[in-house]
Amino acid sequence: MTVKVTNSNFESEVLQSSAPVLIDFYANWCMPCKMLSPVIEEISQEVSDAKVCKVNIDEEPELAQKFQVMSIPTLVVMKEGKVLSTAMGMRPKKDILKMLAV
Repeated sequence: MTVKVTNSNFESEVLQSSAPVLIDFYANWCMPCKMLSPVIEEISQEVSDAKVCKVNIDEEPELAQKFQVMSIPTLVVMKEGKVLSTAMGMRPKKDILKMLAV
């Protein structure tokens, strides 16, 4: 299950996570985001050693700005508070899983 991340729970859900965290920056009006969403859900159910989160950029513009999200979807993998990798646009599931293999 994906975790909805907001400004108020960002620190506890992402920064304090001991596991790697995949963050999906998206918007409800974004067609590629809608296409990627089921893939992100699948990954969240299959991966047990990482956390999968979603950030709605319209609801959380500060987080989008903090991560310099220029286009969506943008995927960010973090571990121990550090960005390990970033990818913009649609990505195949295998590529997203590779990003998480840290």
